[in-house]
Amino acid sequence: MRARLIYNPTSGHETMNSNVGDILNIIEKAGYEASAYRTTPKKNSAKNEARRVAKEGFELVVAAGGDGTINEVVNGIADLDKRPEVAIIPAGTTNDYARALKIPRDDVVDAAKVILKGQKLPVDIGQAGEKYFINIAGGGSMTELTYEVPSAYKSILGYLAYLVKGAELLPRISPIDMHIEYDDGVFDGKATMFLIGLTNSIGGMEQIAPDSVIGDGTFSLIIVKETNLRDLVHLIALVLNGGRHVYNPKVIYTKTKKISVKANDDNRVMVNLDGEYGGDAPMEFTNLHNHLNIYANVDSIPLKAIDTSTLSEKDAGEKIIEEEKNLDKENK
Repeated sequence: MRARLIYNPTSGHETMNSNVGDILNIIEKAGYEASAYRTTPKKNSAKNEARRVAKEGFELVVAAGGDGTINEVVNGIADLDKRPEVAIIPAGTTNDYARALKIPRDDVVDAAKVILKGQKLPVDIGQAGEKYFINIAGGGSMTELTYEVPSAYKSILGYLAYLVKGAELLPRISPIDMHIEYDDGVFDGKATMFLIGLTNSIGGMEQIAPDSVIGDGTFSLIIVKETNLRDLVHLIALVLNGGRHVYNPKVIYTKTKKISVKANDDNRVMVNLDGEYGGDAPMEFTNLHNHLNIYANVDSIPLKAIDTSTLSEKDAGEKIIEEEKNLDKENK
């Protein structure tokens, strides 16, 4: 079996550069013949390499970098009939997807060791027009701050960069008149933003889609209706207080397999895919159920956050036993 490590040398604090050898050794211990590819500034570098090795029959692609690198790798293989399995080594700033899969985010070598556990999850991905996303899509003026945070700030300050820039932009946020259709309804009017999530980890927080289930075939759709600065601050407080924003009348929160978004009149709705600009609405979003097989730290993911029907009977049984042990400890 062959594995290709595709790593971004500039992600985070450039931690990958000094750890490639150790990571390749770990991948080989897992039973793969391992090699590495260092991405370049050239557009679609990671995407093109992932696609190339997938077509050559590599069984595993290891994506090492930030959410943008992971998104590129996914876009390189998503439309192929035969897709390699995927492993993730987070080396970026927010690392939302790694957080959801409980992959260590502060040590790239520890993250690689997840492969040795041999635990994998079939996961959904989203299709947005001709592009794909693995964790989050969104649109509206609130999501546009992602484009305005310089890469240097992201590397140095991490998530703090987004908070600082977000505070700066809040007074400029204005709702956009848009039309959003989903499985159980239609929203037509002004919205501050919409978010489409595949996990509960969005923007460094795990309560924005509090009941999201990995691999259940649905998106978590959040629409924030027209709001002022005071409303937004209140909603953020509710997010941090156990995800209670989903009950607020300013928020629509639902599960859906398909979503259609378009702007009303001459408004522009820029679409964000995994933190990067993905084009403008009109756009269709479709959930591709169990489309990829990804290494995850399954032992550490709460049972309620996984579609257990996707686990082997052995893994599901072990998860249930582990959860019962934890409950017993909490009740004592």
